[in-house]
Amino acid sequence: MKEAKFIERGGEMVNTLSLYKPLLHGLMKLAGMNRKVVEIESGTAINFWVPSDETTKPAVVFLHGFGFDGILTWQFQVLALANKYAVYVPDFLFFGDSTTDKSDRSPAFQAECMAKGLWKLGVEKCTVVGLSYGGMVGFKMAEMYPNLVDSMVITCSVMALTESITRDGLQRIGFPSWAHYLIPETVKGVKILLDVAFYKLPWIPNFIYKDILEAMYSDHRKERHELLEDLIVKDKNFTAPNFTQRIHLLWGGDDIIFDKTEVRNLMELLKGKATLHCIERAGHLVELERPFVYNRQLKKILASLHEDGKEN
Repeated sequence: MKEAKFIERGGEMVNTLSLYKPLLHGLMKLAGMNRKVVEIESGTAINFWVPSDETTKPAVVFLHGFGFDGILTWQFQVLALANKYAVYVPDFLFFGDSTTDKSDRSPAFQAECMAKGLWKLGVEKCTVVGLSYGGMVGFKMAEMYPNLVDSMVITCSVMALTESITRDGLQRIGFPSWAHYLIPETVKGVKILLDVAFYKLPWIPNFIYKDILEAMYSDHRKERHELLEDLIVKDKNFTAPNFTQRIHLLWGGDDIIFDKTEVRNLMELLKGKATLHCIERAGHLVELERPFVYNRQLKKILASLHEDGKEN
């Protein structure tokens, strides 16, 4: 991955994300986490944040969305949960430091790489927590590897990004394509991306948006376009799998990307097998916007999953 570009301001060369990331990584290490690059096969490597020491704690795998890499997306959740759970935070291919020379851009290939990486790290069974794109890959993992994925917590996502879901979602946010929204080219594009994804975006100085654009959206633009193209499924080709896992939906109540209509549709596809909790005054990036409320609910869900597991 290329280093973030630095901007000259007041005679100093600085990029705020380049300053923040080492601090965040230091916090993660204090929380008992370390970075590890796992070679899946020749030419394909996945960057993970993993427990520093061997552990028998229940494994929880956090899958990020299309906006940021794994540790930026889930930083508040990792800090809240790493003492009680074995937390794993991968970067998807073409995000963070995960790369491949393969041409496959499908969510199934992302799911395969996640599963193989987890197996190499010694994970035999886990709960997957997936946000948006990460939820779609999480559903694919659960379908392909039911012995690995024991349960799921899905946040602001869908089972598959069908043409009809795409049409309705893009109409709500006012964009002609997912790429126009999710791969911004300008500072204004980054502002709009975050404004749509938050219920109430706090004031952020303009130079921060510029730093986000340069640090997060300058690499792998072509490959990310291809990921989005491979993500959309024709309505006639989609059939909902019959999931055996326990599934919990934890949603931003004011998400407009995948709104409450999409939540109801997802509940119907899951045939009443899922629970739902909506966090009000929170948008698509609920885990960043209202982290304390999100973490409280997530802890309750995980506790119930593992208590049930003990009983079974």
